[in-house]
Amino acid sequence: MSMSLPDDTDDHPHDHCGVFGVWAPGEDVSRLTYFGLYALQHRGQQSAGIAASDGNNILVYKDQGLVNQVFNEQTLTGLRGHIALGHVRYATTGADNWHNAQPTLGPTPWGTVALGHNGNLINTAALSTLVDKISHGERRADRNSTTDTSIITDLLGKADRLPAPWRGEEGAVEDVDEGDAATSAAPTTAPASAKPAARTVLDSEPTTPTAQADTAPAGADNAQPGRPSEAAFQAARRASGEIDRGALSEAIRQAREAGDDEDHGSLVPSALKVLPLLRGAFSLVFMDEHAMYGARDPHGYRPLVLGRLPRGWVLASETSALDLVGASFVREIKPGELVVIDSSGVRSYTFAQAASATCVFEYVYLARPATVIGDRQIVAARRQMGAILAKENPAEADLVMPTPESGTPAAIGYAEESGIPFAQGLVKNSYVGRTFIQPTQSLRQLGIRLKLNPLKEVIAGKRLIVIDDSIVRGNTQRALVRMLREAGALEVHVRISSPPVLWPCFFGIDFPTRAELIASSMDVDEICRSIGADSLAYLSLPGMVRATGQGDNLCVGCFTGAYPEPVTRGTPIPGTPGATV
Repeated sequence: MSMSLPDDTDDHPHDHCGVFGVWAPGEDVSRLTYFGLYALQHRGQQSAGIAASDGNNILVYKDQGLVNQVFNEQTLTGLRGHIALGHVRYATTGADNWHNAQPTLGPTPWGTVALGHNGNLINTAALSTLVDKISHGERRADRNSTTDTSIITDLLGKADRLPAPWRGEEGAVEDVDEGDAATSAAPTTAPASAKPAARTVLDSEPTTPTAQADTAPAGADNAQPGRPSEAAFQAARRASGEIDRGALSEAIRQAREAGDDEDHGSLVPSALKVLPLLRGAFSLVFMDEHAMYGARDPHGYRPLVLGRLPRGWVLASETSALDLVGASFVREIKPGELVVIDSSGVRSYTFAQAASATCVFEYVYLARPATVIGDRQIVAARRQMGAILAKENPAEADLVMPTPESGTPAAIGYAEESGIPFAQGLVKNSYVGRTFIQPTQSLRQLGIRLKLNPLKEVIAGKRLIVIDDSIVRGNTQRALVRMLREAGALEVHVRISSPPVLWPCFFGIDFPTRAELIASSMDVDEICRSIGADSLAYLSLPGMVRATGQGDNLCVGCFTGAYPEPVTRGTPIPGTPGATV
């Protein structure tokens, strides 16, 4: 098993996961997925996994480590079929161990489901209680897993025991004939243009209190008919917020017309029951023995795109993964949309009205520069962030230099706008990350020096403007400023291409508790003194939003404390075990 080198000085935000799926009969789908995961490795470095279906069985192979450490020719050769699903994970919910690696695997009444999840749910407690109620003492799909992904897998596998959410609130858990669901559905509860108002919910400090393969034959451990208690279902229903019964009624009608129903073994009816119960961020790719599915939460916090191969289709977290496997970009999966891909093509169902609020940190740091989200290429957005930063916060200096590699596009934009020359004053060691060698204490103390090497001939005697994408705890910038001064820099002016991070994230980024965020307890001048810089300035919130080109369709909760949906007290803070709101 591999391990991470000390990361005490690297406090950049980390995304939860990356997902990749391919439906392509006649293609080497596991190898395509392997290379797709390579393009998404930046979204998760703690574990990787691939599931493949040959039409009769689903085989999952996963382990801790990077993609090239988990898979080799032998493992890929064993993953045969016409559908494959891949996942890379960075742990924000659940411990970093093998059982929490994805894809997850579980039985359904018609076969098996494998699932990969990018995001983080905020109503897991109610959902977990619901799973317990409908399981009737049966073991869960993975009893050792502690992730919200395993809960979704369980719900999909036992969805036949859930009432239809497209029915009205009264009698929702009654055992009734669902054949007339379309005609008995209640009217839509909100107009199509409705968008929930952001709410500030955190008004006080949170409290902190070996490789294996899975197989499941079709129909193994099938669920038995049953219903949850009304209290359990209604608790999950309340925790999931408003359910658009009109959209669901229309979706189930369309699914029946298309043959996406239980009689044909489709997971669409199960998904249309489960997806409306989920709150928070989820971009899902899942599969059964015959079809691949994709779904995106109504806010679209995390990206998910559809691509076309000559003989198939691809779902991926980013367009850069499509590029690497030679797939052409078709479109983004819409917020609140479920898609199914099989031999009949691609079909789409709307399970909730869209209220778009894509995570702004996809533009600031998380996504690869070549990726396109919301018709905006990430590298262009970051260069404009740098240009706006130069207008808002100029400084007299000899050189503009980035913190590699995330700060490079913004540094180029800053240099172009300011007219100050751009230079690479730091070289990143691309091969430092995960290793099989336990680092000694002396190596741990080197910290950032293991990752970045200063070019003294560039830095010495110069006044520097150093561009970085964010400051979380301040550890990275503090060590960096010290290293630049030791290399002979006369002045170090730090410029950040995003606003101060003041609040934790509940939707898939591992920001720490508010008490650990340096900007929550210090003003800009105090942070400047703390990191040892000559000056410090941040990009304004309007400037950052303008650079993305997305208008109001963004989640900026980590900067403002106003989230697109309410976060109730007791909700766990991702990436901080034991911490809750």
